[in-house]
Amino acid sequence: MLQQITFMKLENTQTQMRKGILEYCILQIIARGEVYASDLLHELTDAKIMVVEGTLYPLLSRLRKAGLVEYKWVESASGPPRKYYTLTQEGHSFLTNLDKTWGDLVKSTRLITNRTKKASK
Repeated sequence: MLQQITFMKLENTQTQMRKGILEYCILQIIARGEVYASDLLHELTDAKIMVVEGTLYPLLSRLRKAGLVEYKWVESASGPPRKYYTLTQEGHSFLTNLDKTWGDLVKSTRLITNRTKKASK
């Protein structure tokens, strides 16, 4: 039972860590050029950042309402029109600031995780 509780705590913490970087990763992908939502899902899944449509679409909507991304409809020969996302100018500026924050977090985390345990007195 204790092992199951520990696993549940670990799984919850891992999920929270992934959620914390999801928006950043989505903006990074969109910054490369027009992207279709299912392509976003595939890339995130390939990178082991598990996300489902029920999480992605509300996040994309929030990013659009914040003025960070925009979309356009493109006709598809194989089905209904597709919505392709791009970053706005504000989105590019926002991402530049997030890049700085990410770099600072990685540096700080490495400082902490690479330190050796202090000897007991």
